[in-house]
Amino acid sequence: MRPRIDLERYRPALQEPTGFDAFWHDTLKEAAQPEVLVSAHPVDTGLRLTETWDVTFRGFGGDPVRAWFSRPAGVRDRLPAVVEYAGYGRGRGLPHERLTWVNAGYAHLLMDNRGQGDQYGSGGATPDPHASAPGGPGPAVRGLLSPRDHHYRRLITDAVRAVETLRTLPGLHGTRIAAVGNSQGGGLALAVAGLVPDLAALLVTAPFPCGVRRALDLTDAGPYGEIATYLSVHRGAERAAYDTLAHIEGISFARRAHAPAHFGVGLRDTVCPPSGTYGAFNHYAELSGADPRKEIHPYPFNGHEGGDAMHVRRQLDWLAEELNP
Repeated sequence: MRPRIDLERYRPALQEPTGFDAFWHDTLKEAAQPEVLVSAHPVDTGLRLTETWDVTFRGFGGDPVRAWFSRPAGVRDRLPAVVEYAGYGRGRGLPHERLTWVNAGYAHLLMDNRGQGDQYGSGGATPDPHASAPGGPGPAVRGLLSPRDHHYRRLITDAVRAVETLRTLPGLHGTRIAAVGNSQGGGLALAVAGLVPDLAALLVTAPFPCGVRRALDLTDAGPYGEIATYLSVHRGAERAAYDTLAHIEGISFARRAHAPAHFGVGLRDTVCPPSGTYGAFNHYAELSGADPRKEIHPYPFNGHEGGDAMHVRRQLDWLAEELNP
């Protein structure tokens, strides 16, 4: 771990692909369809103070992607909204599991992770019909040898389409949408901030993937460890893998972001090394021409859990200032 004072100044040099912006422009253009929302059906959750809908929208390739949409019951005012992205190996789970943002008065969309949901939590409901390119079994290495085939090209596209889906749902302030996530979810939120110029706010903790090349040198913990394991078998594939990973590098998305941003990081994180989070924070918005409010909260004695519930309280206070002025 770098000393905190070094992390605060850490601005890693990037090896961005020449066609990074064109790659994502073309990817999102291919995914664009006139109607993003497929269906939204109310579900009985047993919760009297929350209304929830089972949502299906068109993601990458027009594939159906599931999500839970919830809002405070009986509130008919137009609400600001939060789109939340789940961590690595998780699906959307059950609709009563994530209620913090709804209880704070926001509409809330929790996106399912395509082709995930079997490692943690309560499962998912979105298959990934394109997961046939060479690569390992874990999401981080599916299609690792080509940017166009990689799992995260599809997942990041889904994440952007989730924001578009929120804008179609009734009773919302379509311009007051925040992206939220931890770990893989933080990486998706960071990508959305770099690809959606009118996002209203970003809350991100320990984002994956971020500072990928350095992380592969520092940790054998998954998901970076899955990439290292794949390369330990497929010797000589490093060049192709590094090119693919450069197309999903979180710091590159951070450079293009516009929205006010709130970061959290555990300085003893061995899953997502803190240098990646600081790299994203210190490079944040440098290419967008924006000068957004941003802050970072380090937790010196915490690992991947970061500030946990204490940090969530900080997020609640900060987001209230941004979306409820």
